[in-house]
Amino acid sequence: MSTNSLDLNNSADFSRHSFPKSKIKILLLENIHPKAVEALRNEGFSIETLKTALNEDELKEKIKDVHAIGIRSKTKITDAVLAEAKRLLCVGCFCIGTDQTDLKAANARGIPVFNSPFSNSRSVAELMVGEIICLARRLGDKNKQMHSGHWDKSATNCHEIRGKTLGIVGYGHIGTQLSVLAEALGMKVIFYDIEKIMPLGNSTPCSSLEDLLQRSDFVTLHVPNTPQTNNLIDESKLALMKKGSFLINASRGSVVDLEALEKVLRSGHLNGAAVDVYPTEPEGNIKDWKNPLQDCPNTILTPHIGGSTEEAQTAIGVELADKIIRLINHGTTLGAVNFPNVDLPYGGPGTHRILNVHKNQPGVLRNINNILGEVNVHGQFLATKDSVGYLVVDVESEASGDTKRQISELSSSIRTRILY
Repeated sequence: MSTNSLDLNNSADFSRHSFPKSKIKILLLENIHPKAVEALRNEGFSIETLKTALNEDELKEKIKDVHAIGIRSKTKITDAVLAEAKRLLCVGCFCIGTDQTDLKAANARGIPVFNSPFSNSRSVAELMVGEIICLARRLGDKNKQMHSGHWDKSATNCHEIRGKTLGIVGYGHIGTQLSVLAEALGMKVIFYDIEKIMPLGNSTPCSSLEDLLQRSDFVTLHVPNTPQTNNLIDESKLALMKKGSFLINASRGSVVDLEALEKVLRSGHLNGAAVDVYPTEPEGNIKDWKNPLQDCPNTILTPHIGGSTEEAQTAIGVELADKIIRLINHGTTLGAVNFPNVDLPYGGPGTHRILNVHKNQPGVLRNINNILGEVNVHGQFLATKDSVGYLVVDVESEASGDTKRQISELSSSIRTRILY
C-alpha cells in the first residue's frame, strides 16, 4: 500500500491520480444497509456486497485485494485473516461491538477498526422497555397459552411497572437512554458502572453491583465483552437478586451463566427473564437452535435483535460509510477503537498529504522531524496508541514524493501512503 495515491478532494477527475477511486475495493458482508452501499458507490469505489458472513478460509481468500471491509456481528476478523489482508486500510463494524475483530492484531498492522457506538442505542433501549412490561404482565406465557387454545384470564403474578425499581448495569449510551424512558413510566432508576458517570434525571448510582442486585425489581445488563464481565452474573449473583425479580440481558452472551439462570427461573427465585444474546450464536438463520432457557417460565428469547430496526440500521450504515470515506479520502481516524484518533484540516492547494503508520518506539518522532525539517510543512499531527503511532502531515506537493519515500524507508515504518 505504500505506493498508493488516493484523491483527497473528492474530485471527479480521477484520471490524474495514480490510484483511481474505481480501483479501491470495498467488501460489505452480512447485508449491510443500502444507504451505506449507496454512499460508498457515490464516492466512486468498487463495491461488492454479500448477504451472509464468510468463514475464516473463505474470508482469507476474499480479503487479499480488499482495501476496506464492512461486517456486522457474525464475521470474525482474526489475526490469520488480517495476515492475508495486504491492502486493507480499515475495518468497519456496522454495529456497537467489536469483539468479532482482533483489535490488537489490527493495531499492530496499522489497520484502524471503526464501529457505531451510538446509532442503535435508542432501538435497544426501547426493546428493554417493551420487555420490562412484557415480563411484568407475563405476556410471553399468555401469548403461548392463547395460541395453544388455553384461555387463562388471571392477574396472578402480573404487575404494573410504575413504582418498581430498575437496576441498570452499565450506564453508557444505552443505559442512560433506558434510564430516561423508565423514569417517564414512573420507575425508580438505580445504576452501577465502573466509571463515575453523571446521573440523568432522578437516577442514583449504587456503590456496588451486589447492592444493585439486592435492591432491584428489574435488572438490565449493558456491558462490553471483557475478561471482567465474563460470567458477571453467575450463580452467586443470581442468588443475591430479590425473589420474584427479573433479569434482562442485551449486552453480550458471555455475561450471564445460562445454566445458573435456568435453575433460578425453574425454581421460581426469579419471576422471569429476557435474553437477546448468547455465548454462541449461529452464523445464519436456522430452525434447530437449542438453548437451556427454552421452555423456562416467563422467559423471552430473541435472536440478537436489540439493534435490529430499520432506523438503527440506516443510521449505522450512514455513520460507518462516512468513517470509511473519511479514512480513505483524508486519512482521518476519528472514532477508531484500536488506533490513534487523528484529524488534520486540509492543508490547501499545492499540498500533498502523507500518512505514516509506525512502531510506537523511542526516536521515531526525531527521525521523522529530521526528514520534515528539509521541506515546507503546512500541517502535522502525530498520535500514538498501544503498539503504533500515526502521522498525518501536509507538505508542499513538489517535495511530497521524496519525503514520502524517506519516511517509508525508516525501519520504524509499518505502512506509508500519500493523498492528493
